[in-house]
Amino acid sequence: MPATIDHAVQVRLLATTPGPHTVPAVLRYHPCDPLAVRMSFPPEISLDGAAVDWAFARELLAEGVHSPVGRGDVRVRPAGPERTVMEFHADEGVAMVQLRTVDVRRFLARSYAAVPAGQEPALLDVDRGLAALFGAA
Repeated sequence: MPATIDHAVQVRLLATTPGPHTVPAVLRYHPCDPLAVRMSFPPEISLDGAAVDWAFARELLAEGVHSPVGRGDVRVRPAGPERTVMEFHADEGVAMVQLRTVDVRRFLARSYAAVPAGQEPALLDVDRGLAALFGAA
C-alpha cells in the first residue's frame, strides 16, 4: 500500500485584522482512508494553543478548485484562477484560509496517483471499521 502523502503548503489566514498572515499547513492523504484528506495547522495559530487537524472529503477539495462546494463544516471555493479559499466552520467561529491553487492541484495529483478516483472502495475495510466502532476489534 502506498505511504501517506504529506504536502506542505503556505496558507494566507484571512482575518479581520489588517495585513496578510501567512502560516504553514500540511495537506495529508493516506490510502488507508482513501476518501478523506486532512489539513493540519500548527498550534501557534489556534485559539487554545493546540494543533488543529481538519478532515474532509478528497472530492470536496477537488471540486472546490473549480466551483464553490460544501455546506457543512468545510467549504471550498475558487478565488480567481490562482487561489482557492477554504472555510472551516466550528462552534468558536469561522476560519478562512487562501491557498495557491497550483499547490492544491499538485497535492490532488499525488493523491490520485496513489489511489485513482473510483478505486477508493477497494481500499475501504468496512468490516474492520464496523468492528472498531462496536468495540469488537
